[in-house]
Amino acid sequence: MLLSELLTAIEPIEVIGSTEKEIKGLHFDSRKVGQGDLFVAQVGTAVDGHTFIEGCVEKGAAAMVLSDRAFMHDAKDVTYILVENTDKALGLLASKWFGEPSKALTLVGVTGTNGKTTIATLLYKLVRALGHKAGLLSTVVNYIEDEAVPATHTTPDAIELNGLLRRMVDAGCEYAFMEVSSHAIAQERVAGLDFDGALFTNLTRDHIDYHKTFDNYRDTKKRLFDGLKKGAFAVTNKDDKNGLVMTQNCKAEVKTYSTRSLADYKAQILEEGFDGMMLNINGKEVFVPLVGRFNVSNLLCIYGAALCLGFEELEVLRVLSTLKPVNGRFETIRSPKGWTAIVDYAHTPDAVENVISTIREIIDGQKSKVESRKPRLITVIGCGGNRDKGKRPMMAKIAKAGSEQLILTSDNPRDEEPADILNDMKAGLTEDELRSTLVIEDRAAAIQTACTLAQAGDVILVAGKGHEDYQIIKGVKHHFDDHEQVRKYL
Repeated sequence: MLLSELLTAIEPIEVIGSTEKEIKGLHFDSRKVGQGDLFVAQVGTAVDGHTFIEGCVEKGAAAMVLSDRAFMHDAKDVTYILVENTDKALGLLASKWFGEPSKALTLVGVTGTNGKTTIATLLYKLVRALGHKAGLLSTVVNYIEDEAVPATHTTPDAIELNGLLRRMVDAGCEYAFMEVSSHAIAQERVAGLDFDGALFTNLTRDHIDYHKTFDNYRDTKKRLFDGLKKGAFAVTNKDDKNGLVMTQNCKAEVKTYSTRSLADYKAQILEEGFDGMMLNINGKEVFVPLVGRFNVSNLLCIYGAALCLGFEELEVLRVLSTLKPVNGRFETIRSPKGWTAIVDYAHTPDAVENVISTIREIIDGQKSKVESRKPRLITVIGCGGNRDKGKRPMMAKIAKAGSEQLILTSDNPRDEEPADILNDMKAGLTEDELRSTLVIEDRAAAIQTACTLAQAGDVILVAGKGHEDYQIIKGVKHHFDDHEQVRKYL
């Protein structure tokens, strides 16, 4: 593609050098730059891409996009494109480079703290079950129709993202559903994408280590809705105090969902067990193989989005009744000994509280079935390293309040000492609570202990990692799967 054509996607402050040259590749990673490529110098949290410009010139790069004049060199045959924000420029350029694939798809973004993966994944499955080709971009895995593509981030970088969307278009996909993280919005990874719809789940404390304040976190999420075009749709959670804040400046058609108040899409739980729920959704009864009030909200969001996309209501409800939980999201494992294990990704205070309250409701509703003793909830939980430390004592306190037995353990320590993370969690408990809490640093041993303690009727919650099949300890990734660990002791 000619540089002049590529640059129609952005509004440069200044261009020095010829734009009538063929660009062979687009990169933000200097290690991938080769002869005739365009390099975009991003300013990261740890590394400034501008410092690699000279090296890219030596590799034969044809052009540079930069935001700092100080890094322009008197290099022969190199074109310099000065822009205000290189992150945004990369998103716009990536979209142009791949032929603006988002415009050829019905693209729906899902944002919020919890529920993004479940909603995006089940929408992808629903649309395919209704006979349409679709793609998925999620925390767990990406899909181009049936082809699974490993996921490294909740939202990929702009080049990878547009490349995946291009592949979806080429595979004949009509729809694409994607999780949109706050990091992706802040870092302009979704710049240039043409969203036909946006969905809001909820907003609770998360990623404060990156955004610094909750207000910054909220306002970043809101940008997805601020950017929607007229003719698009937005579906927002009226039960969350931030739900209507998200759509305040929205040009799109706004629909709401709620389990507690008047809304466009409403539902209530009629019956509930570990195998699913009987729901009343907008006056129609349907059994779904998912559990928990938080999943009622997720299903309402999916139902609302499907109607906004033009699908017939009864067909949508029929498919909803067949959808299974997403990997690592309230997954149930039954033991022949009579206890039940729940593996869940809950890694924020709100998510932990939601999962525990759901389990408690089911346990309390089934007390009469276990005559000899009261069923117990045994919770195994840890917190990730190099992340928001403020939520650690909060998560421990919530887990202790809702459990008969709490076991604190490691999650992904990353570069932190596991003992330091556990001490942060323990700070949320009183001395009396600590005396009845087990602290087992080794996660495998913690899960084994929970399975050993469990008796018929008990429920074990293994929280924090969900779909993840690894632990990162001192920067080294080790295989570790909560599902596998639980099944060892069935």
